[in-house]
Amino acid sequence: MDSITFRLNGTEVTITSPGTRRLLDVLREDFSMTAAKEGCGEGECGACSVLKDGRVVNSCMVPVGSIQGCEIVTLEGLRESEQGKRIIDAFVQSGSVQCGFCTPGMVMAAASLLAEHPRPSEAEVREGLSGNLCRCTGYDAIVRGVILASREGEGL
Repeated sequence: MDSITFRLNGTEVTITSPGTRRLLDVLREDFSMTAAKEGCGEGECGACSVLKDGRVVNSCMVPVGSIQGCEIVTLEGLRESEQGKRIIDAFVQSGSVQCGFCTPGMVMAAASLLAEHPRPSEAEVREGLSGNLCRCTGYDAIVRGVILASREGEGL
């Protein structure tokens, strides 16, 4: 068992856990952060996406031992920020949400993309979301949502 300290949504936390345990399981089981979901369990679908030091990662592929000293942001934390509120509002306005299963991962990918490219082109948005699968929307509405979010505020 390892003692692992990291920041979760702005708060320093410490857990005692095997270092090989998946970050996804730690977030859901130990911290009740359930927005990240297990879809494929292989890092292919993006349903489990979180931000690790500002970059989107598939939490099903991250051993918790590798996050010592890192900043982890889940949708629960992001949605409390101005950035998260703008992205979520833009997704609502654009009709980007249907069943909702992929939405948390899409929002996290959008946040990472917009932090790096505040005014992305459609091609950059599509590339930035490429690690996230959606079976309902056909992606066009999600792309529109990300572009709308980029126009809604500075510094995303």
